[in-house]
Amino acid sequence: MLMTNQTFQGTVASVLSSFLFSLMFLFGLFMLPLSGTQVASWRVLMMLLSLVILVSLTKQWQHVFDYVKTLKTPKEWLIFVLPTPILGGQIWLFMWAPVNGFGLDVTLGYFLLPLVMILVGRFFYHESMSILQWMAAIFAALGIGYDIFQYGAVSWVTLFVCLGYPPYYLLRRMLAVPPITGLLSDLTLLTPVVLIMLYVSGGFSVAAQDTKFWYLLPLLGAFSALAMSLTMIASSKLPVSLFGALSYVEPMLLFVLSIAVLSQSLDEGGSLFMYGMITLALLVMIVDSAAGYLVRRRDDHLHGYREPQVGGFPPRRHFINQRIDGVLTAHRFRKIRKYQQKIDKMTRKIEALHSK
Repeated sequence: MLMTNQTFQGTVASVLSSFLFSLMFLFGLFMLPLSGTQVASWRVLMMLLSLVILVSLTKQWQHVFDYVKTLKTPKEWLIFVLPTPILGGQIWLFMWAPVNGFGLDVTLGYFLLPLVMILVGRFFYHESMSILQWMAAIFAALGIGYDIFQYGAVSWVTLFVCLGYPPYYLLRRMLAVPPITGLLSDLTLLTPVVLIMLYVSGGFSVAAQDTKFWYLLPLLGAFSALAMSLTMIASSKLPVSLFGALSYVEPMLLFVLSIAVLSQSLDEGGSLFMYGMITLALLVMIVDSAAGYLVRRRDDHLHGYREPQVGGFPPRRHFINQRIDGVLTAHRFRKIRKYQQKIDKMTRKIEALHSK
């Protein structure tokens, strides 16, 4: 019953997260006359504010500091900082594309992302792929290949989404960066850039002139933080296969919104053949994920997916490296120091009683 409850809670959290991300996809329309770039800049600031409040309420600051203390060499700091521009570019594109006629291109990128992640896992981490996963990858490749042959190219927006995230995840995985710590670092480093961008483009003055931004901007930050938190909850409660299958809910919602709200036609994002192949690949992936879930449920080996920011990468079975040891050592040291302070305080009280 507990496992069933966890699966249900994780499923609800995942679907709600996808719904919130889909709403943010349309925020550029709600926040006119701000441009897509200005909205993306405001989102970074509001996300950072919401994340700081979230970490403070959950008392997670010590965990953030403990991890940062484990970064010793310039190489480690470089790997830690390098993913930040990638995430900044993705945040900008997510807010800029819908109001500039590229909603379907972004959607297609998110459809392809899990397939790209599986291929990256296969060739970078030598992870095995099932027959269904190979079939899905082949169907997607046929669709993309057809558009390249027919039109000479695939949208740069689509390629930026599906090929931009894997390096981000690879670099974060190299140092086993906790999701909250990594996101907090990224947003902090992006803050000076977006402040300058808002100042130069007049984003502050535009937002100050309309009272609707007084509630829309905090709402944007709250949605971002809540969606991120729900994704983390889902990732910790759901088995890998089910979490992967539910990750397709968001691009499906984005697809519907691009057609129904943004009034884009299918041919703006690619050919019907490509969409057909991508849809077929998605159906195969969902079947593969469902089959994996049923096998794990039958064997009573459901394991939470505790790396919510790492798309299709399953966690390594014995993933204990020097960085995690460093975090544990710092945690033990802090507890020992705390107990020592208590002992010293009690000793002083005893000595004071004896002196009397």
